[in-house]
Amino acid sequence: MSSQPPGETVSARLSRLGYALPEQASGKERYVPYRRDGSTIHISGQLPYVDGALPAQGHLGRDVDIPQAQESARLAALNVLGVAASAAGGLEHVRLVQMLVFVASTPDFGDQSRVADAASSFLLKVLGENGEHARTAIGVAALPRNSPIEIQMICTVA
Repeated sequence: MSSQPPGETVSARLSRLGYALPEQASGKERYVPYRRDGSTIHISGQLPYVDGALPAQGHLGRDVDIPQAQESARLAALNVLGVAASAAGGLEHVRLVQMLVFVASTPDFGDQSRVADAASSFLLKVLGENGEHARTAIGVAALPRNSPIEIQMICTVA
């Protein structure tokens, strides 16, 4: 884990890293962005949208290279944080439990974990020890909107 200035808030850390929480979209889909059960929050899969657009599309091993996919993973993780902050009443209250990273990839691509590592590292830098999590990274045939990455998360209110 990277060193963090003493007393630095999670929001300040996020800003220092060059990111801001995205605006939360109004629920147009037929599901909710999260479901809270007591202190546990289940966050629906988030794509790496930036201002309503996907910065990369397609499959790893064919259309998208690892650096592009790693940035997409960080962006999807940022979108997860936006939902989590909304559900928990702020980033300071979010503690990650488990992350599931879906990577659209060709059958011969085997570096899904390298892509997911970018999201894990980002979350640890932002949340510190509250960003520690169990994780699964799996390759899939396709994702919504031809996104290369989708991230689903379970977290708690710390």
